[in-house]
Amino acid sequence: MKMSYSKLKYSNMFLNSIRKYSTEISEKSTKWNSVVGLEIHAQISSESKLFSGASTAYGQPVNSCVSFFDCATPGTLPVLNRKCVEAGVLTALALSCDVNETSLFDRKHYFYADLPAGYQITQQRQPLAVNGSLKFNVWTPGVHKTPYEKVTRIKQIQLEQDSGKSLHDTYINKSLIDLNRAGMPLMELVFEPDLSDGEEAAGLVKELMNILLRLGTCSCKMEEGALRVDANVSVNKENEPLGTRTEIKNIGSVRGVAGAIKYEIKRQIKLLEQGEKIVNETLSWDAAYQKTVMMRDKEEKQDYRFMPEPNLPPLRLHMGQGDNKYNLIDVNSFKNKITRLPSEIRQHFVNEFKLIPLMAISIVDEKKLTDLFEETLAENKNRNPRTVANVLMNEVMQFLNKNKLTLDNLNISSKQFGQIIDLLEAKKINLLVVNNILEVLIKNPEKTPEEIVQESNLELINDDEELLKLINKIFEDNPKMVKEYQNGKDKVLRAIMNQVIKKSNNRANLQKASEMIRKLLRPNQFK
Repeated sequence: MKMSYSKLKYSNMFLNSIRKYSTEISEKSTKWNSVVGLEIHAQISSESKLFSGASTAYGQPVNSCVSFFDCATPGTLPVLNRKCVEAGVLTALALSCDVNETSLFDRKHYFYADLPAGYQITQQRQPLAVNGSLKFNVWTPGVHKTPYEKVTRIKQIQLEQDSGKSLHDTYINKSLIDLNRAGMPLMELVFEPDLSDGEEAAGLVKELMNILLRLGTCSCKMEEGALRVDANVSVNKENEPLGTRTEIKNIGSVRGVAGAIKYEIKRQIKLLEQGEKIVNETLSWDAAYQKTVMMRDKEEKQDYRFMPEPNLPPLRLHMGQGDNKYNLIDVNSFKNKITRLPSEIRQHFVNEFKLIPLMAISIVDEKKLTDLFEETLAENKNRNPRTVANVLMNEVMQFLNKNKLTLDNLNISSKQFGQIIDLLEAKKINLLVVNNILEVLIKNPEKTPEEIVQESNLELINDDEELLKLINKIFEDNPKMVKEYQNGKDKVLRAIMNQVIKKSNNRANLQKASEMIRKLLRPNQFK
């Protein structure tokens, strides 16, 4: 049967519209790909600055830690701090970098009030180290169900001096300059754009902080500016070229890193889906409003006019070949100074102590928790590692979160914590009273858990007669619950047990009490 021309034309139009609609749907449903790369500035733990003898102490009066060189007094010269170079070498080796036998210093020119010399001394052409890698875990409770491992490449590690700080006084409507930070020793770690979202970036930062703390090369106190993160973010569709990137500067917390990148990815996708373009610009993260804010655009590339630093010779290191007659920093000697890294400790906890990977990750993520866990087990090898880990992560961390405290507030020694574990394992206390013990210890750190248990009458009620007396009283006060449970309502047992907990002030042996209640109310089940 032949189709008329009009019907054929209508049919073709219909098919074309279907194809067009399908193409539009396909384009809209194409997955966006986000690309993230980090640049991290870590302040080197040193008593003096990178090129001067001025103090690096935090919180000192304004402009009280400034040498003549820091404020660019004419005629002053930089003197390289050997300890800072050693810290950089140690960090580079721990991150599997190739340390350069010879590295160079450069001047990076830009003009701002807190940079009195008009340039920053850094390492642009030939940095201290290149081509490293960092393996880390990505896991955020509530975001990821299970952790996964990620590896990112390190492009380079370079030494550089920090600039000063501008203080904006709204009262006098002027900007004032504090040069205490001018010349602070920094390691800049430049990572390749191997990350895909904010949680991966936060995982990288946490792992790096953990490593630096164990090496002792950076305090990682982000609240003091000792570690600052810059994030480069772009989005593109699959099988398309990389998009225009934006840079978020000076993010000052781990969760801020995750939040800033997540917001910026969503912002860029929204703009592109509306048909707008992404502008190459520098942004800051407003933690109060949880959004990125434009600082300046980068449409015209900044000309830093890099040039060799004429007042500093090439930085030469001894690589272990031949005599070190000039007393250069010996790179090979630092390989033996690398302490156990977080990845090794996690693996040890899983293999040796049989902890589940999630528990090992959570403990090792915090150095203070790791130290407390290991010291508690070292003092008494009969203690169960899983019990120690569970009490640490569940009872102790819940106590801190509930009372809005941090690990810095946890002034409990391994000996005190070990006593809590011993009391639990001897069934002299239960988990419910650990919170009570911690409350007293935080306020009275000189006390022992055993003293607190005796003074506060927290010892577990194990005596059958005492438990039976308590249970019978609860039966008398709650006849309705008793009848419901006898009639087959199993859920009522939980309500009865809550009464046991309440009436005993958390002291009843709950396993014994539960068994006694079931035997008393449902004796036929135990014949």
